[in-house]
This record gives sequence, C-alpha cells and structure tokens, in this order.
Amino acid sequence: MDYQKLKSGTDIRGVACEGAGYELDLTDEVIMRIADGFLLWCEKHLGKAANQMKLSMGYDSRISADRIAAAIQKSFKRRGVQLFNCGLSSTPSMFMAVLELPCDASVQITASHHPWFRNGLKFFTKDGGLNSPDITEILSYAANGDAPAKSSGGKIRECGFMQRYSEILRNVIKREVNSIDYDRPLDGFRIVVDAGNGAGGFYAGSVLASLGADISGSVFLEPDGMFPNHIPNPENAEAMQAVSKATLRAEADLGVIFDTDVDRGAVVDHRGNEISRNRLVALASAIALEKFPGGTIVTDSITSDGLKEFIENTLHGKHHRFQRGYKNVINEALRLNREGIDCPLAIETSGHAAMRENYFLDDGAYLVTKIIIKMALLKREGRTIDDLLLPLKEPAEAIEKRIPIAAEDFRLFGEQVIAELTQYAAGKNWNIAPDSHEGIRISFPKDDGDGWFLLRLSVHDPIMPLNLESNTPGGTDILLRHVKEFASEKYADMFAVCFS
Repeated sequence: MDYQKLKSGTDIRGVACEGAGYELDLTDEVIMRIADGFLLWCEKHLGKAANQMKLSMGYDSRISADRIAAAIQKSFKRRGVQLFNCGLSSTPSMFMAVLELPCDASVQITASHHPWFRNGLKFFTKDGGLNSPDITEILSYAANGDAPAKSSGGKIRECGFMQRYSEILRNVIKREVNSIDYDRPLDGFRIVVDAGNGAGGFYAGSVLASLGADISGSVFLEPDGMFPNHIPNPENAEAMQAVSKATLRAEADLGVIFDTDVDRGAVVDHRGNEISRNRLVALASAIALEKFPGGTIVTDSITSDGLKEFIENTLHGKHHRFQRGYKNVINEALRLNREGIDCPLAIETSGHAAMRENYFLDDGAYLVTKIIIKMALLKREGRTIDDLLLPLKEPAEAIEKRIPIAAEDFRLFGEQVIAELTQYAAGKNWNIAPDSHEGIRISFPKDDGDGWFLLRLSVHDPIMPLNLESNTPGGTDILLRHVKEFASEKYADMFAVCFS
C-alpha cells in the first residue's frame, strides 16, 4: 500500500466505498494506521503523550462517515485518548472545537465536493489546519506502522459542538448588525439556503431562523451522502443554477450555497444573479477593507484584471495575486502579516475565504455570515449588495482548458513547458505579468485579444490548466491563437485539446 498516494495537498483522500468501480483504499486498517500516525505526529509536535490528549472528531454527510469514525475511535481509545465525538459537523467547526472545548487537536472526516464514494481526513491544531509536510509525515508513520504506546483509560464522549458553533455565528450577526431588536436582527429578511445535502443544513435553522429570518424556500438541507440533487460545490454550474432558481422561486433577499463540509460558500442576489468567483472575491474584499482601509487582499492566480482594478481603484486596497490552493493563499497572508503588511483577507476564486478576524480559517459559513451582515446594514441605507459590485468590470469571455501531461515526472515536464513559453513570450515582446507567483500570465492589448491567459501547473494533478479572459467578445479565440503559435513549434499534440 502506497500511503503517500492518499495525500491531496493538506488533506488525506481516497476511495472509501465499494461498488463505484474503484479499489477501496481507505479500509479500516488504513484509517486506523493513519489515526495512529496522527497521534504520533501530535506527540512530537504538541509535546504531549497520546494518553494525555483531548481530541475532537466530526464528519460530513458521506455514507462512509460512520465506518471511518468507528475506526478512528478504536485507534484513539486504545491509545488512551479522551475523544469528543462531535457527530455531523462542518470542517471549520472542528477548528473552532480546538479553541472552544478546548482540546489539543481535531480531525474532520470529509472529502469536500468529491463524489459520494470518496472520503478523507483533515486535521487541526490551535494554529489551524496542518500543512503539506505534516500530512507527508503522518502518512510516513502510517506506512511504517508507527504508533504511540497502547494505554488504558481512553474514552469517547458524545459532544454536540455544532450548537456552540451556531451560537458563535449568531452572536457575530447580533453584534455587528446591532438592530433595535437585538436578538432578531434578521426579522423581515427571507434567505434561502441550499446545503446540497451536505453538512450545511444547520445554518438555515440554527443560525438564520433563530435570528428571525424567513428560511422558507430553502432546499436540500437534509444530510444525504449520496448527494441526490446536485454536487455540493459552489463552483458547479448546476449547483449554482439550483440555488438561483430556489431564490427566485421564494422571492428571497439572498440565496446561500455551501459545499459539502461548509469550508466554502457563495451567494446569489435577489435577482438570482450569482455572486461567486471574481464577484465573491470583490464582495468579500469590500467587506474586509471597510475595517482595514488600504489593506492587502491575497487571492489565487486566476483572478481577473477587473477585480484587481476594483480592489485597488474602487476600494483603495492592494491586490496580491498568489498561487492556487486555499492553503497557499492563507499561508501567504500569514506571511505578509508577519512582515508587517496589513492583510485582512485571503480568498480563492473557488470560494475558500479566510479572514484575519476569524483566525484565517477558511469558513464558508463565516463568509456568508459577513455577507448577510452587510446586506442588513445596506438595507438601512436603502441600498443592496448589488450596489457594491456595480463598479466591478467583468470579462466578456472567460474559459479554462485543462491540458493533460503524459510524462511520468509531470511536474518537471510542466515546469519545462512554462520556462519555454516564458522565453518564447519574451522573444515576442508579449507583456508578461511581473507578479506571477505560479506559471506565466501574459496580457494582450485591445486590438490583439484584449485580455490575458495564464498557463500553470495543477496543484496536485498531471494537468496544466490554461485560463483565458477577454474584455471583448471573440477575444479568447485570438488569445488561443497566440497559444497555438507557441504550441505548434513543439507541443502541438499536447495542446490539441485547446483547439478541438
């Protein structure tokens, strides 16, 4: 068993159910060895013996959650751990559990928006989610069968922490809206929630309805790990259409959608218009920069030119494009703050948003909470969220092509392609972005595509995503011709997928 193949950035993910046509790799034995490896990691990094630890565990709605949870409980109990079993939980709540219960660390059983037959593990300490080298270390222990000593006295305690987590969100809304009816600040608002049958259904009743909001029209709140209605993913077109239709049907003020484990979220306005990707980044930036004027917003690399102009010219902040990967943008924001650069927000176009005021935790429910607060405050001024986004210039066309890499060492090969494109672009006097932190981003003037393209390596997979945006209809075709000019010299077969 190659345990390292289960690594997915800062998560562990694999096939957890039989019957989907894939070999089961997250067996009970594998899960128990990973759990033992995590305990050993905790002993070495937290300076505490396993039988002296208090840990918490939660899971999303996947059908394999109970089995995986039982395997983790068995591992922890035989090592003497005191475990708080939080049951159905959002991923961000498992970080908050470390602070609030409190406990030494936590584990969340989730595979985000991946198909029903997959599952995985995420880990948290008081410093946030574990990083990529930590996952490598845990999986190395698991592969070797390394584990702390067995110990008696391990206990499992049932813990409904989501009630406390919901209270935290309610208190944020009460405090920041500060309405005359303090305990019902959302009275008079109708808000639709689409949880996609994931773990986010709690938000409708435990947060919104408790504060006076009308949540009639909400859909897919019931946990169902087969996800029968649509993929719980704010980046999925079908999912966004579902919440848009539900919002219009209910004549709601706002529609809210979460991914499976609620670390991502997005919204639609009262007209059913999506506020996701660049629009979501713009809205979150406007909210963050109100408290921290002139601050720096860290985003991933594929954000639009119009967004940069919005952040810097309309909001008078600074835009720092970085790498794809939610943990990458969070770690970059942390680095900037350590260097004395005021950075209140790290956000990826996928919907991962982490605010400094919330421990730089990527929390879809917290992001939505801040948007709802802003909606309530704007209503007092006779304005809407739409008004905030009016100055945002959006591209006429935006497409992504995914180019497969057949080479065995795909990363080395991909870096070679990017290096050759960089040399080719320099020879053509193309405008190479000076702030490219991954891949190469090249801009073109109005009479030559009126936009840009970015070629980069996927964070995890043997793929080179090619993102193109143009401010002019038909402009992406011109941009693709420039890509074809480069590819025709050496990489015509590889890039053929872009032109079919």
